Amino acid sequence: MTASTADDQRVRLDKWLWAARFYKTRSLAKEAIEGGKVHYNSQRCKPGKLVETGAKLTLRLGWQEKIVIVDDISDRRRGAPEAQTLYHETEESVKKREDMAWQRKTMQAAQLPPARRPSKKDRRDIQRFREQNGL
Repeated sequence: MTASTADDQRVRLDKWLWAARFYKTRSLAKEAIEGGKVHYNSQRCKPGKLVETGAKLTLRLGWQEKIVIVDDISDRRRGAPEAQTLYHETEESVKKREDMAWQRKTMQAAQLPPARRPSKKDRRDIQRFREQNGL
């Protein structure tokens, strides 16, 4: 028999996410799916869901949310350049991620570090404030 083509290949969602290099292990991919961080065609799903070409996946990875379209199916983990051929990210998703990164960067730049380290009295005041406010 000949090798199967992408049309008749059946691959689980957790295995595809691992092969596409979104997660380092299949167990991490499975936990993300079960935790609701991966949506298949805007619906929550199970790790055993079979992936189809043209499907829309919404992935939350840390601060980022990516919306990708499945272009090809593979159950083998290969190099990053080959893994990137399995999907493409939507233009809206790329723009939204860039805007969020810019916002985080500007917010971080707006917070100036303190001029000096807290003194012993300052530390006592901070500790007292935290105890009074339940922090």
